[in-house]
Amino acid sequence: MRQVVCPSCGRKCIKYGKSGAGSQRWHCKKCTVTFVEKIDNSAKQLDVFLNWLFSRETQKEMPGEGRSFRRKTAVFWEIWPMPPKIEEHKDVIYVDGIYLGRKACILICSDDKYVLGWYLCRYEHSGAWRALMQRIAEPKVVVSDGGKGFAKALKKAWPNTKHQRCTFHVFSQVKRYITSRPKTAAGIELYMLSKDLLHLKTQEDAKLWTDRSVEWLAKYNTFLSQMTRDEFGNIRPTHERLLKAANSIIRLLKDGTLFTYLEPGLLEELGRIPSTNNRIEGGVNAQLRAMLRDHRGLSIERRIKAVFWWCYMHSEEPLGASELIKVMPTDKSIAEIYRKMTSKAKLEDPIPSWGDAIVWNELHKHSNYPFNWD
Repeated sequence: MRQVVCPSCGRKCIKYGKSGAGSQRWHCKKCTVTFVEKIDNSAKQLDVFLNWLFSRETQKEMPGEGRSFRRKTAVFWEIWPMPPKIEEHKDVIYVDGIYLGRKACILICSDDKYVLGWYLCRYEHSGAWRALMQRIAEPKVVVSDGGKGFAKALKKAWPNTKHQRCTFHVFSQVKRYITSRPKTAAGIELYMLSKDLLHLKTQEDAKLWTDRSVEWLAKYNTFLSQMTRDEFGNIRPTHERLLKAANSIIRLLKDGTLFTYLEPGLLEELGRIPSTNNRIEGGVNAQLRAMLRDHRGLSIERRIKAVFWWCYMHSEEPLGASELIKVMPTDKSIAEIYRKMTSKAKLEDPIPSWGDAIVWNELHKHSNYPFNWD
């Protein structure tokens, strides 16, 4: 039999008739308190909220066009689901950033099965990457698209981790500079060279590809060195975009991050290393974009929290609904922390734990906190 305890002293209570509405009344003999027990269905409502968020159902399709749903689930938009601390060392992980607005980016880290961490920032920079990486145990290999500041953060946060640049992003960068239909012979050869990068299987293939790149550079060195004067009288490279595409490949060859997936020692240890970060692009980012597209019209703050909810529920061991509601920070709790902080502390330790200053200063327009990030 279920036993009800007194909310004041915690002692066992006895039944004490019915209320005017027909609900069971309870009485505590110790402190003489009489009360009606309230049923907490917040966990059930959270499940309803998440089922809607991860589905394609629109609120217009709900009874009453979703008015009751919005009233019952509004409280869950105030929660910030925070990432767990990952202490298990992974073999291969993937990192990438997804932009939700002009100055809102969420950095995401995942392995082959689960989302490991996420971090909100205004743009990709080394400080944000490092804040994300510090909560995750150092892996053996990390695959990235070469986001701004990542290499610098990698040296500080995971100095022993091998870095593999996503070969598809390398090809896409070259194509963005010279298009898929370049007009010059040098551009056509470079485009084919970058396309072949996607099909290298062995170290011998990589060596031949590197030799071809060196030969291409020697062949067209004079052509790439041509200069011209623009309309403002400044001297600029004649084939500037082609030169940028070539330099993007040369930098990667010098860094040694292009063929990490073919290193014999790592292959013997790990078996197989991916050359692209398609796992996070297709398995995480694509699903996030689909979710935001299905629920388009959300404010920027709710779009950010929707991504947080998706990432948390796809982490390895998410808490149950009732426990999650108790432990996760909310708008109110974060506001209270900011209120108690000194002016100096507002710019230091607590911010990297949750996200950059965008989390509060830019999403809550009428706050008393200064907009001093620029």
